[in-house]
Amino acid sequence: MGLQIANPVTPTLVADQVYEVLENAILTGSLEAGAPLRVRDLAAMVGTSVMPVREAIRRLEEAGLATRAPHKGAAVRKFTVTELIHIYDVRTTLEVQAATMGAPNVSKSDVRHMDAACKRMQKAVDDGRIVDALNLDEEVLRTLYKASGNPVLVSIIEQLWLQCRPYKVIGASEAAAKNDSTLWTPQPSLVQALMAGDTAAATTITADSLASARRRLELRLEPH
Repeated sequence: MGLQIANPVTPTLVADQVYEVLENAILTGSLEAGAPLRVRDLAAMVGTSVMPVREAIRRLEEAGLATRAPHKGAAVRKFTVTELIHIYDVRTTLEVQAATMGAPNVSKSDVRHMDAACKRMQKAVDDGRIVDALNLDEEVLRTLYKASGNPVLVSIIEQLWLQCRPYKVIGASEAAAKNDSTLWTPQPSLVQALMAGDTAAATTITADSLASARRRLELRLEPH
């Protein structure tokens, strides 16, 4: 599977640590979509017994990052193009709603936090730290969406982000390789709109960004 573990995890909270290791490997692409999650192999890799690995795999299934087939065992979740497009359609519906509800309620402190996260995101992009950049991108949006006052809405959006993350990493890495900076331009525009009190523009920027992400996904995954 090509997964390299620098240091075996410690016995404390072993299942949590194994989960974090496997989750990170999936989200960064070290474990690719469709890769089998063989309990004994993974236990040997992370230096634990099989029990915490089984628990970690169960949690990956609950998080939508792994699936289980009869007589085959668990594997890293593999999306079809149609399924991914459906996820982005739901993301668009929910995130535009969250932006619409959140924008009028964003505080000056929230906007300063978003602006600082944007600057750190751009630094991460410049340094080639794609995963860090994506985390900060989500932090910008999370702050806006939390201002909606609806924690259930934010939680569902975060779960969709988690399911999409492997593909976001691949897309962002390819954009970086092509020196395509358009992936990172909506965030500062969003912050500027909120600074100016233009809530309608903030909602439009959110919708346009998701539509662009959906188009990039279709172009990358649809067979020629």
